Amino acid sequence: MSEEKIIYTSGTFDMFHSNHLKMIKYARGLGKTLIVGVSTDELVCSYKKAPIIPFEERLAILESLKYPDVVIPQRSLDHTELVKNLNIDAFVVGDDWVGKYDYLRDLGIKVFYFPYGDGVSSSKLKEDIFHKYKELKDVSDKHANPEIKKK
Repeated sequence: MSEEKIIYTSGTFDMFHSNHLKMIKYARGLGKTLIVGVSTDELVCSYKKAPIIPFEERLAILESLKYPDVVIPQRSLDHTELVKNLNIDAFVVGDDWVGKYDYLRDLGIKVFYFPYGDGVSSSKLKEDIFHKYKELKDVSDKHANPEIKKK
């Protein structure tokens, strides 16, 4: 364990998947206490489409994991007050946010951009589900009505 004491990671955590778990597990290894922030539906809707999984369910999923010590609502993308109020030593976020949280370094916070890499993401899962649904719908909508057999 490194010298950091309190680690904060956050995200939408919509359609929870293995890359979410990897990032949380990574964050857990950086310090003694792990706080996980879950973005509220209102926050997510301020910069992208609404999550598929409602906030309360996403929060419950994160609370059920063994890695976080505390799970809290995240209501803002600006973490300045949060890191001060919770005495955060390090912040972990997915690498799709590279550069966006560098301002925390000016407050003495170590910032880690966790590499998701290729593979699973909530956006990709949604896209895959949409295309699979469309294929299934096209097949089911294009059929002849069966003959009715009279007795």
